[in-house]
Amino acid sequence: MQYDILIKKLLLTHDPDGRRLDSERMIHAVGNIMFHASTIAVASNLYSASFQKSDITEIETLGCCEPIGYIITKICKMLCTCSGEGDINSKIISLFDLIGKYSWDAKVVLVLAALATRYGEFWQLIQLYPSNTLAALISSLKLMPCNLRPLKLQIKALSLLVKTMMDVAMCIIKFQSFPLQHVEFENDIFLATKSPIYEAAYWIARSSLACFSQVMDFTTKKHEQVYSDSTIIAAWELSSLAYKLSDIYSNLRGKVEMCHEEIERNLYDRLLNFVREEHIDNQKILTLFFPSKNYLPLKDCSTQVKLGVSDLKNKIVLLLISKPHVHTMEEIFLLVKQTHDHPLNESLRERYKIVWSPLPSSDTWTEAEESSFNFLSDLLPWHAVGRPKVLSSAAEKYIREQWNYKDEPIMVALDSNGKVMNYNALDMIKIWGAGAYPFSASKEAELWQDQNLTMQLLAGDINPLLAYWVEQGKNICLYGGENLVWIQQFNDKITELKRAGVQLETIYVGNNHLGKHVKNIIATSGEISLNDPLSFTNVQFFWFRLESMRRSKLRLGRTPSCDHVLFELLALLDMNNRKENWAVIGSGSSNNVFRLQGKQVMEFLRNCSVWGENIAKLGLSGALRNFLDPTFLAGSCGHSYMVPSTENERQSQETVICQVCKHPMKKFVVYQP
Repeated sequence: MQYDILIKKLLLTHDPDGRRLDSERMIHAVGNIMFHASTIAVASNLYSASFQKSDITEIETLGCCEPIGYIITKICKMLCTCSGEGDINSKIISLFDLIGKYSWDAKVVLVLAALATRYGEFWQLIQLYPSNTLAALISSLKLMPCNLRPLKLQIKALSLLVKTMMDVAMCIIKFQSFPLQHVEFENDIFLATKSPIYEAAYWIARSSLACFSQVMDFTTKKHEQVYSDSTIIAAWELSSLAYKLSDIYSNLRGKVEMCHEEIERNLYDRLLNFVREEHIDNQKILTLFFPSKNYLPLKDCSTQVKLGVSDLKNKIVLLLISKPHVHTMEEIFLLVKQTHDHPLNESLRERYKIVWSPLPSSDTWTEAEESSFNFLSDLLPWHAVGRPKVLSSAAEKYIREQWNYKDEPIMVALDSNGKVMNYNALDMIKIWGAGAYPFSASKEAELWQDQNLTMQLLAGDINPLLAYWVEQGKNICLYGGENLVWIQQFNDKITELKRAGVQLETIYVGNNHLGKHVKNIIATSGEISLNDPLSFTNVQFFWFRLESMRRSKLRLGRTPSCDHVLFELLALLDMNNRKENWAVIGSGSSNNVFRLQGKQVMEFLRNCSVWGENIAKLGLSGALRNFLDPTFLAGSCGHSYMVPSTENERQSQETVICQVCKHPMKKFVVYQP
């Protein structure tokens, strides 16, 4: 009964005002101090390598009217004052009065942080004084014991108690981080867990007070006291507290796990039901994906400003799901180029947002994955989750099962109401960039509907000079292969063509394997052809886009037999797989694109003197067509179309090719009265 009254008094001190502390990051920082301070290591999952890198300066506080360091100092002073004789329960109630405005997880973390400062200072001096003069002087002034061997039993009990307190605190933090808005208010499981939370907070405070008192006693023990029974009594007191907390931990951990399972089950069911419901905005679905009590679960990577899901309201949201290291840096650069750096982005950037939401390869994040996430999320120009593990387990399960995520990057497009309009917009963005807005599956089909195989499609905007050549309608030859002798011969023949007056720009694009040999060829291509404008990264962009075109076509159900563009793409990729030499020649947005492979390329160039006279008459594309199809000039065209007189004058010196049958057209002049 008396214990129940004490807990009720404890609850009366609880008067939260909405201030929030990043308890998880704080407990990691505290754990680092405790782990490094103790000379007797106690195994615990808390003290992993990743926690050792926590930075106290990154701990967030919201709504706090005083610095965290200030409140920790006040707690230290109170713990110091409370270390003497007197009613221990009254001291603990006074301590909770001091931190009454904080949530339960923040309370226990602040108390442990205050203990860590004294605990860490003590062990720092102990570890430094044999080799550091300043530490030795301070130790002598504090009358600290030089020989800790007689205190071994007491120190071991202290270390065990600290470890147990940290484990219990982690349980409280986990419970307090649950998105309780996703469970019924009167849920029995959660109601049954709250009472042990209060009890655990009390015993952490009481244990911290005992630890603080005993660390202080280390500096005041006289020589004869070190070897007295008082050391055994002190160790017994700490061990008793550790046993009590261990029992609380076993009970609390089970209840917290049950709460976690209940929340995850509810979240997953709500995600499944979401597609059958009507919504006025995207806030519900985003809250289900990022169900954190931290109301700012996202961040703007470029500014590191914390964001809430409300910042994405009424916007199209592209969820980039990938491993923490995305894929390759070159693919990241291509995505940045096609979105953030795209000419249309300036007018569209407030209408859609990309949110990078990485998933680990296994159930837990590794140190390498966390490091990769932290590095990339500081570089990307998009939004991202604020930290690893923000996505709930239910959301991860939903993404893998319902969105068919298989560890390869996908970009799911949600409309402004939160409905999925494309389960993977990644390929269309690589192909058309921001021009694919609003990134729906219907937009992808629409973009392909009237798209022919053109140099504009193949080259895109991967390089400014190449884009300029395409825009100007210049004749462009893309060529590839790994045979350096063949490349030299090819460029020699191209030089002969240019001397004969043929306007043709050549670009080496290697092959889709992009090995070291291709990289070396690109590095030395300036000595072979001064016109090649593409860097190795640009060449990678070219092949990434071609692979995206292939996947996009196949995803839309197209087949090579019925789709000329897909047929040519597969043929080009197949030539690369066989490591053949090849060339593709075309100009601008014209669909007169010619693919030459193997011996055909050099045969075409060697015979230029035979059919070269056709260039002036038919243009390069017409001459090429005649080379590939000897019946081209002999065939007749029965189609007709009218052109304005100004255009007719411009075409008076060249042959017009029929867009239907691809044969030369006869020219007639029609006069209109």
